[in-house]
Amino acid sequence: MSATALVPVVLLGALVGLVVPRLARCFTTAPIRPRPRSAAGAWLSASLAAAVFAGLAVARHDDPALPVFLAVAAVGLVLARVDLACLRLPDPLVLAAGVLALGGLTAAAMLSSEVAPLLGALAGAAVAGVAHVLLAVLPGSRLGFGDVKLAAVLGLPLGWLGRDALIVGLVLPHLLHGGLVLGLLAAGRVRRDTLLPLGPALLAGAWLAVLQA
Repeated sequence: MSATALVPVVLLGALVGLVVPRLARCFTTAPIRPRPRSAAGAWLSASLAAAVFAGLAVARHDDPALPVFLAVAAVGLVLARVDLACLRLPDPLVLAAGVLALGGLTAAAMLSSEVAPLLGALAGAAVAGVAHVLLAVLPGSRLGFGDVKLAAVLGLPLGWLGRDALIVGLVLPHLLHGGLVLGLLAAGRVRRDTLLPLGPALLAGAWLAVLQA
């Protein structure tokens, strides 16, 4: 993708990043310690979203489903912020991501007259959902069913990209989460029974899987 074509996507990502904190507060149920609004915080949110959008645009610039990936990423940024704040993945947001993904990928398949990627997306959602259900019911598992539903939703765009992207998108989040947990334990920042959000790792792993697809 040319630099000229990339600029609007980056600007759109930055705008999304500016509204993410406000939207996240609408879905945050646990009380959060008030923090003074600062230009640095707004800049960080905007920069993160711009980087997420830019990565997707560069990786999928020739994919008719690029707008779908961007839309899911926008909702994902809100989900990640809510999960970090209160260990919760609100059903309305997960449902919105799922509707955007399924509806958008269906439209992209119709426009391109290619059914195979859409079938792959549906298979990806099924595989991701079943795999995480099995993980959730394991003895001692801390995987919540909000995580299961999000994993199934993310399986749609990952399955659209094919088997390799789906496998990476399924495995990488747990490696990222496990590495973070081990690091925090070693630093004494958490205990073995401390609950940590998995949603951000699921989203980050899916994003990285798309970048390498």
